[in-house]
Order: sequence, then structure tokens, then C-alpha cells
Amino acid sequence: MAPDSRSSLDPELRARLLQEAKTPWRGLRRGLWLAFTASAAVGLATMAMRSAGGDVVPASDLLIQVGALSLFGLLLWKDRNVSTAASSDLDN
Repeated sequence: MAPDSRSSLDPELRARLLQEAKTPWRGLRRGLWLAFTASAAVGLATMAMRSAGGDVVPASDLLIQVGALSLFGLLLWKDRNVSTAASSDLDN
């Protein structure tokens, strides 16, 4: 019975399921990285506008926002889908 069920599975569905097994929770993770990156960007923009308006922005707060934007931007970039380019290179 196992060989029949394996052959009846659509190859595209099987590939998607295997990819999900390799990278579980990828969609949720990317959503969080995007939300955190956007939050850091809004915070940095707010600090820039406050500074442009003449308010004093502590350097420590500015460094935290720049660090958060850099960290979450890097995590979002590292979590991108590079498997399609890599698999097409392996197929050739």
C-alpha cells in the first residue's frame, strides 16, 4: 500500500512538502523579520524627524535603532529563498 500512496502524490506537492520540512515556520519567521525591520525603520525615521526638529536624540537610542534595523534587515535578507537558484544550478 505504501508504494501506491507514494506514486499518487503530485510531484509539485511533494517538492513543496519537502521544502517545508527543510525550513519549517519559514513564512511566520519572514513575517516577523519584516515586521521587526519595519518597526526599526519607523523608529529610526521618528528619531531623525525629532532630531531635524531640534530635539536632542541620545546617541545610545540612535545606536539601538540602527543596530535593530541592521540586524533584522540582515536576518530578513539571509532568510530569502535562494533554493530556487541553487536547485537550478544543480539541475544543469
